[in-house]
Amino acid sequence: MPTVGEFWLSIYRRMATIRQFEERVDELYKAAIMPGLAHLSIGQEGTEVGICAALRDDDYITSTHRGHGHCLAKGARLDLMYAELLGKEAGYCRGKGGSMHIADQESGNLGANAIVGGSAGIATGAAMSAKMRGTDQVAVCFFGEGALGQGLLYEAMNMASIWELPVLYVCENNQYSEYTAYQETTSGQVTGRPAAFGIPAEQVDGQDVQAVFEVASRLVDQVRRGGGPHFLEAKTYRYRGHHVGDVDGRYYRSREEEEDSARERDTRRTLAELLIIEELAEEATFQRIHEEVGGQIEAAVQFAIDAPFPEPSEVDKHVYA
Repeated sequence: MPTVGEFWLSIYRRMATIRQFEERVDELYKAAIMPGLAHLSIGQEGTEVGICAALRDDDYITSTHRGHGHCLAKGARLDLMYAELLGKEAGYCRGKGGSMHIADQESGNLGANAIVGGSAGIATGAAMSAKMRGTDQVAVCFFGEGALGQGLLYEAMNMASIWELPVLYVCENNQYSEYTAYQETTSGQVTGRPAAFGIPAEQVDGQDVQAVFEVASRLVDQVRRGGGPHFLEAKTYRYRGHHVGDVDGRYYRSREEEEDSARERDTRRTLAELLIIEELAEEATFQRIHEEVGGQIEAAVQFAIDAPFPEPSEVDKHVYA
């Protein structure tokens, strides 16, 4: 069993890996090496890692169009992730899915989804499958606050509540639905929506990975023990634009807001400072982690660049109608 220090350093490493992975994605896009757009979750690592750290390997997650962090937090490989983003055959979906459609069945990742709220039915269905098979697996459905405007989410939550399914709905409220502050698009309280279906709902500071892990561990345990669906709103913040092409979105939020949030509420920095204060790590430890992760990132990027594109004959494989 890892010590307390070892555990939280592993959490820091996961967050650092996601951050450096996405920073490299941004560079690949700007260098015209990566085709298409990607939606970065830089700033939201505490929610992604804190939730997934509370899960078992055989538990399920479903992700979103902003899903790189979910995939990596649940165990995806860096090289296969980059290969998918670059449209290469070695990628998780053989280069056909790209950034918004990465799935990794072996790690329990049932897939990212470009449709806002589109995976609610998938996660709820996975939870129903677990209950019917008599396992104690849990499904976690990640979605942004923009999904609160989608009817599918409410249909799924209604069914989950009636059938007492083992699913945890996680709303990553990063304050903006594309380019609009969520208060301008979402009426009432976020946690009031699941409450209408009799689903227990809580809030957590998504920028505090320790708080996220604590509440997620408790809720996952309740769900796993037959407590039915639960709902968690994680209040977080994305430091970058809506997607990699949104490089100067100052018309919907100020530079000061972005800089203040990044400076004062960076979940990695907060955890590092706490571990140093508690004498569980030294500053040199984090520098070493960044260097090690950086080397892994570069090796994975080079693998993806060198990997071949799929053959034209692949175009109709794995396509179902």
